[in-house]
Amino acid sequence: MTDLPDSLAAFGPAALSAVVVAVYLVVGEPLVGQVLHRRFEGRLRTDPAARRSFYLRLMVLEWGLAVLALVVWLAAPGVDAAAVGLAWPTGLPGPVTGAGTVLVLVMALASVRALRSGALARAVPPRPSAAPAQGRHAEPPVHATLALLPRSPAERRLFSVVGVTAGVCEEWLYRGFFLAVVAAVAGGLPQLALVAVAGVAFGLAHAYQGLPGVVLTGALGAVFAALYLQTGSLLLPVLLHAAVDLRFLLVPASALPDPVPGPLPGRRPAGGAPA
Repeated sequence: MTDLPDSLAAFGPAALSAVVVAVYLVVGEPLVGQVLHRRFEGRLRTDPAARRSFYLRLMVLEWGLAVLALVVWLAAPGVDAAAVGLAWPTGLPGPVTGAGTVLVLVMALASVRALRSGALARAVPPRPSAAPAQGRHAEPPVHATLALLPRSPAERRLFSVVGVTAGVCEEWLYRGFFLAVVAAVAGGLPQLALVAVAGVAFGLAHAYQGLPGVVLTGALGAVFAALYLQTGSLLLPVLLHAAVDLRFLLVPASALPDPVPGPLPGRRPAGGAPA
């Protein structure tokens, strides 16, 4: 198991900064995600470059937060690299965690198969025929999630970078850094409690996906946390996380529903876009 800090004193003069960043991940990130996604949905109706722009903003935000957390950690004299998962694996996942990892992979492959078949597109509820009133959520949660998936070749190339970014940055932020701060503040928390806290924090960060998205990503976050804590390294969680996100590149654009009420001027509908 990772040798997590047992006291906030381990962070030294960086202790306050560490707590502020950790609180932001739980409280601020869900709010920022909601705002960014609403703006994205609004632009998606009129701007063909909206998805690429959104991808770039996500990467700037995630890498910015990751670098900030890295600076805070570097300023913490009593927290070594192993305490935040920046080490090679030193153990194996237990049977429950191993089964959870296999289940994640199976569900990821099953979701790709469902998307490729077009079943999810046919199951999407009817879209509103007009733009919603100002201040309302632009799309139902299922639309909000599907709207993020790349359609054009340029979007797919950029999405591949987004997937790697999510794997690296989010594992560092929500598992390596965040759990080190939680362990230091709470002191002596059992592994199961740390797994639960990590799952809740990660689920809340995806609040823009609605309650089903929060539950699903929370469960994923718990599996990633257990894998990290039992192996003592972020390596396997990063690889698994990136693979889960990058699986969408296996889905052709023609199998995805159009998330907006109508095609943009001069743009082919998603159903007729090339794979």
